[in-house]
Amino acid sequence: MKEDIKKEWGQIKQYLELQIVYWEKVGRIFLGWTDEIKKILARLMYRQRGRFSQSFVNVSMASLFFGAIVLSGKVEELMSGNRNKEGGSGYLIMAQDGSQAVGTLISDSLKGEVTEYRVQEGDTVSSIALKFGVSIDTIVWENNLKSVGNLKPQQILRILPVTGVKYKVSRGETIYSIAKKFQVDAQNIIDYPFNAFADDEKFSLLAGQELVIPDGVKPNEVQVDTPKVAIRRVEPIPGVKGEGNFMWPTSGHITQKYYWYHQAVDIANPGNPPIVAAQGGTVIISGWNGGGYGNYVVIDHGNGYQTLYGHMLNKSMSVKAGDRVSQGQRIGTMGSTGRSTGTHLHFEVKRTIGSKVDPLSVLK
Repeated sequence: MKEDIKKEWGQIKQYLELQIVYWEKVGRIFLGWTDEIKKILARLMYRQRGRFSQSFVNVSMASLFFGAIVLSGKVEELMSGNRNKEGGSGYLIMAQDGSQAVGTLISDSLKGEVTEYRVQEGDTVSSIALKFGVSIDTIVWENNLKSVGNLKPQQILRILPVTGVKYKVSRGETIYSIAKKFQVDAQNIIDYPFNAFADDEKFSLLAGQELVIPDGVKPNEVQVDTPKVAIRRVEPIPGVKGEGNFMWPTSGHITQKYYWYHQAVDIANPGNPPIVAAQGGTVIISGWNGGGYGNYVVIDHGNGYQTLYGHMLNKSMSVKAGDRVSQGQRIGTMGSTGRSTGTHLHFEVKRTIGSKVDPLSVLK
């Protein structure tokens, strides 16, 4: 019996030694473990040598077996997560002109963070704005620059992830009062995915929290950029069809354009106008979406494109999945259901195989 115990202990010892080596390597990657861990484990292992009974050995073997399964799964999860961070889910920040703006891999979860940029010789506020795809005003406001021509090499600038303003909420403020203050629609603030709310249904805020206001204009400031073009008003033209062209799905004014975090166009109109199919096709979805679209319809146009119409008025949808619709046919009424702060249409255009596209690039 002693020989059996000694043999099994030898196997346990070998297994534990292998685990020590393995976890030491894993620890160096994730936790910065040192050789002291190995020494501690070794001392604990040898302290009990020769004192095992057969029953204790059996229990130990079972515990090690199940522990190995659990730990191996956890390690694989961690290793897989690390590979994802270093590989496919990460991306390299690139300038709009295709040149590398910041040579750093960052994960999708960090896309909303402010970037610190070190000014290089020859940089201007304009060239930096172009690199990061934001406005000159955004850089000026965030860094309290007195002059756009006063940059110095090695100076550190804070660059917001989008054109707009970063703002710290004061007691009693709401997204509506903040939206008015920065001359944007409240929906812009809600749609920005990195803005958090104390209550996701009421969009309530906490004093002291920070928000990014996409397209916001700092109060009482003279804009450095040229004035924005007046908001374009669009009217649908029932009955007009084009070869492959999409028609405007409703009437109103554009309150939010296409961005990486808002891959759609928002068209607002407090008069609850009708919504029509931008092009003929087959309705593939008609109903409620709990993810934010509210009442919505999706049409497959059979030519590689699909369109989505969100936030429709309750009980206004006049089509169901499977229906054939023609271009300009009414499919519902503009509303404010789902994750919405006011009456508007959330309109998306998506390739059947591929990603969403800017609706303004296909609407005629």
